[in-house]
Amino acid sequence: MRGFSTNAIHAGQEPDPTTGAVIVPIHPSSTFIQDEVNSPRGGYEYSRAANPTRSALQECLAALEGARHAFAFGSGMGAADVALRVQLRPGDHVVIPHDAYGGTFRIIDKVLTQWGVEYSTVDLGDVAALRDALRPTTKLVWCETPTNPLLGIADVTAVAEVAHAGGARLVVDNTFASPYLQNPLALGADVVLHSTTKYVGGHSDVVGGALVLDDDELAEQIRFTQNSVGSVPGPFDAWLTLRGVKTLAVRMERHSDNAERVAEMLAAHPAVSQVLYPGLPTHPGHETAAKQMRRFGGMVSFRVAAGKEAALAVCAGTELFTLAESLGGVESLIEHPGEMTHASVAGSVLEVPDDLIRLSVGIEDIDDLLEDLRGALGRV
Repeated sequence: MRGFSTNAIHAGQEPDPTTGAVIVPIHPSSTFIQDEVNSPRGGYEYSRAANPTRSALQECLAALEGARHAFAFGSGMGAADVALRVQLRPGDHVVIPHDAYGGTFRIIDKVLTQWGVEYSTVDLGDVAALRDALRPTTKLVWCETPTNPLLGIADVTAVAEVAHAGGARLVVDNTFASPYLQNPLALGADVVLHSTTKYVGGHSDVVGGALVLDDDELAEQIRFTQNSVGSVPGPFDAWLTLRGVKTLAVRMERHSDNAERVAEMLAAHPAVSQVLYPGLPTHPGHETAAKQMRRFGGMVSFRVAAGKEAALAVCAGTELFTLAESLGGVESLIEHPGEMTHASVAGSVLEVPDDLIRLSVGIEDIDDLLEDLRGALGRV
């Protein structure tokens, strides 16, 4: 059985049989020749349905998650839309984390409820609470671990057992962990979602998403729906993502190294009231994360003791940490979730603290990153 980095570099990426090119070609063609009616020469007909560059990416992602099927999408939310669309019908109920990503909350709360889908928010770290939240109409449990932006941890195996006992499937958003740090299918999940914009792509230069799973019947439903709604990436986007994934393992090691040092520094800083990082022994999900993750990742959130205005000043006061949305690139980013990525949950039960800052810790020299944060914190 091949190792992770070997699969990242080789799965779906054999040298081109025509030219011998070592790197998978970009196939921009929208259509493909057919030798006879309904007899495409190379197995491809039209790029909305399938494209060779996209197929290479999908084969690689499936290998990294140890799955039979993978589907690449034009964005993480495009993947989420199809995952929800194929598994929910009017009158169905879905459970989501009490601190879910704002975009996930928005599509469920603002879009799916218009079609009769109901939802409940639960702390998925509390298995008893999840069990109590299930209804006869519950068809889906939607899990993030770690969560965005509060870095909550759910025990995937325990959540899967409860969901399956209640007749529901489990979808795990694995974006924060990446396939290198965590493999939810092996822990009992039914579907894994990634915003490949983030760690999988890794360079802040491409938007994409993915669904990965083993279930053949569900995979066919996803394939049909994806083609029907046209939620696909272009070949250049697929190629960029495939280029990025080759270095995922080495990048995640450096992200984790740096984030651990940042979390330790913040935990000792007098201007910080709380650090949210599963690698800290004080984190309530530390033991669970240590059990199901290889390392603890590159995302760190923290609360500023002096409140919202001070938090905003810290966000504006860094130099190496760029004030921007998104995460998972090689460069370090800083943001204020309440005013930026999670503004859509303001006023809801998912509203995040207004003194919260989220860091995507990059792979720069750690001493430079620590100095940058200390400087910004020292000015508030």
